[in-house]
Amino acid sequence: MGQTKKLPLRKCVGCQEMKSKKELLRILRTEDGQVLLDATGRKNGRGAYLCYSAACFERAVKSKALERALKTAISAETYADLKKEIDAIEGK
Repeated sequence: MGQTKKLPLRKCVGCQEMKSKKELLRILRTEDGQVLLDATGRKNGRGAYLCYSAACFERAVKSKALERALKTAISAETYADLKKEIDAIEGK
């Protein structure tokens, strides 16, 4: 009798779908207030999860879901930087 390992699920702040943690991209607010992409998913700080799609990112920005999830205001510059990083990942 083998045990099945429980997969951690997280909700995308863009489309509100529950998915496996490995299928989602983590955006992180560090202790000093920086908002950045967490490729490893293990950095310390408050995190929010998004699908690997520009559409979910746009939806999260428009509805300010990312700001609510991270509990901080996010500047237009930071959104632009995140957009570039997500586009680079999506283009792979």
